[in-house]
Amino acid sequence: MHNLKQFPNKDEITFKPAFIEHYTKLTDWETFKKYCLSFLRRSIRVNTLKSTISEVKKRLEEQGYTLEPVPWCKEGFFIEHKEGRRDAGNTIEHQLGYFYIQEAASMIPPIALGPKENETILDLAASPGSKTTQIAQMMKNTGLIIANDISGARMIPLSTNITRMGITNTITTIMHGQQFAKFNELFDKALIDAPCSGTGTIRKSVKTIKIWNPKVLKNISNVQKELLQTAFNCVKPNGTVVYSTCSLEPEENESVVSWLIEKNPNAKLEEIKISGLKSTPPVEEFEGAKYNSEIRKTIRLWPQDNDTEGFFIAKIKKTG
Repeated sequence: MHNLKQFPNKDEITFKPAFIEHYTKLTDWETFKKYCLSFLRRSIRVNTLKSTISEVKKRLEEQGYTLEPVPWCKEGFFIEHKEGRRDAGNTIEHQLGYFYIQEAASMIPPIALGPKENETILDLAASPGSKTTQIAQMMKNTGLIIANDISGARMIPLSTNITRMGITNTITTIMHGQQFAKFNELFDKALIDAPCSGTGTIRKSVKTIKIWNPKVLKNISNVQKELLQTAFNCVKPNGTVVYSTCSLEPEENESVVSWLIEKNPNAKLEEIKISGLKSTPPVEEFEGAKYNSEIRKTIRLWPQDNDTEGFFIAKIKKTG
């Protein structure tokens, strides 16, 4: 495992007693805490629509960067500068769209979705566009992606990144994701990278510790259920939906997916097999709630599993 660089002020960061108690029930608290208080490795995804892996690697190495492959994504690399610089976004290669600065765990949902050339794909909560542009790259700019988000403010980074990365197969829309309910069985595949509490992102947003409040989870999970059901309705028979969050809360993950498959007899979970990825078994029961046994096919990633953010991914097939 990569050598952890802990935050210099880690001893000043305090966790709420309820947070500690909550996460002690879910994982090895001390290991989780150690990773939460360590710098997140920077990672990029090479954009093969505009350049090649070897060309981008060569250009960045000439500028003092070292690139270490992300085991589960052939275009992904952990990136470090020999002088400790963390501003790869200021390079000409980034401005030209030769690569996208993307957290390594965030590269997993599109891989799980497995988009093919000439398919029609819905990305229901797309901003800032890391997964949208990855899907477009996997489709080689063919077919059609509808990339939606809720507001004009969120559309700015999405549109900017789509343009910078040279994406030409994507239409952006601004509306509540639930409004896609009218587009029944229109898409081959759908991704819902759901809005969430973000407890998997503490390493890049320490304020998540302060704002953590288990009382808001019910409201968040209700929205997640609505969006997941909408995405499921939008795909054709035999279509695929991938649901993901950067949360570690069972109420936003296993609970939401369990709810969908129990409500929809034609929703079946599929195993996600991704080489080089370590994961922890999903939570099957938590605080009195017991989830559908199919939930074992989902992927739960703790920061300590692969030295990344925390993430959750489920792949759902619509049968018949």
